[in-house]
Amino acid sequence: MNFSSVWLRSFRVLLFPFALLYGIAIKIRNYLYDNEIIQSIEFNFPVICIGNISVGGTGKSPMVEYLLRLLMHRYKTATLSRGYKRKTRGYVLADNKTTALDIGDEPMQFHIKFPEVAVAVGEERAIAIPQLLFDRPETDVIILDDALQHRAVKAGFNILLTDCNNLFTRDMFLPTGDLRDSRSSYKRADIIVVTKCTDNFSSAQKEEIRAEIKPTAGQQLFFTGIRYGAPYHIISRGIKRMSKETEVLLACGIANPGPLKQHIQESCASYDAIYYQDHYIFTIDDLKEIRQRFEKIAAQDKMIMITEKDAVRLVKFAAALKDMPVYVQPIETYFLFNESQRFNFLIENFIKDFKIKS
Repeated sequence: MNFSSVWLRSFRVLLFPFALLYGIAIKIRNYLYDNEIIQSIEFNFPVICIGNISVGGTGKSPMVEYLLRLLMHRYKTATLSRGYKRKTRGYVLADNKTTALDIGDEPMQFHIKFPEVAVAVGEERAIAIPQLLFDRPETDVIILDDALQHRAVKAGFNILLTDCNNLFTRDMFLPTGDLRDSRSSYKRADIIVVTKCTDNFSSAQKEEIRAEIKPTAGQQLFFTGIRYGAPYHIISRGIKRMSKETEVLLACGIANPGPLKQHIQESCASYDAIYYQDHYIFTIDDLKEIRQRFEKIAAQDKMIMITEKDAVRLVKFAAALKDMPVYVQPIETYFLFNESQRFNFLIENFIKDFKIKS
């Protein structure tokens, strides 16, 4: 552990009184919703919510993409996100002129990868959902991205994600920890997914975490890992394979680059890195810095690697990127212990049952 991380942890501990105040406020809010003093809006329509109760990367975007691949060929599927760090306000439905500045990086990623899916953003989901259904009345199911802690809307089906290396059960309220909601909020989930597990994750580890989380009656617990695809050029889409001779400059602005760093370390000779804030909006000066750092690498076999989220924020510099070896690292979620079919059944059954009841 380096000095900066030790300093940061010590500083966060000093903020514990603020964490207490934040926790009290969250518990009061949850009490008001739980006892229906403040009403949640529930739609007579299949709404699946994906979220977490902590800040930081738990793998929400790969899970949204997993659901899109599962559902979009059988149902008219839409996604609704807040659109973090976009330059617009209110409800926006993506079209062929939309950029990441209009809807945010993650929704733009969905829009690019799944053009047949309706991708919308809106800070107030209770207002945005009717607008989305008005614009796309053929929609069969809406996936709410990062909305578990936003209780103004009560989804029909809730999926809670928690990072295997930072389980919500071991965390504390902000700013001392990463919790943005009470630990007990896990009880609102229909499914809990422990994400970012390693390939050699054992059945014994699975049972230890099950005992720690203590799923309630009816809750289903799953474990997933991250699978990395072949990096492709940001403009030409050409594939490049890493080898033990490849040197990599990683330039990324994501909440948790840890798993990606480990993947690069295992796949190439060495790497350097430039880190930016999550959802960072790149400037031309950033691109110049990346180029300068890359040119200092002496190896013949070298590349610049970015994430898919970074790509939608960098592609605006397409002219400059054509001649730069900037490669996008795609990722996807996969289920451990051969449990993808059970997960898929629960999702599809929710939609079928909802339609039968309607």
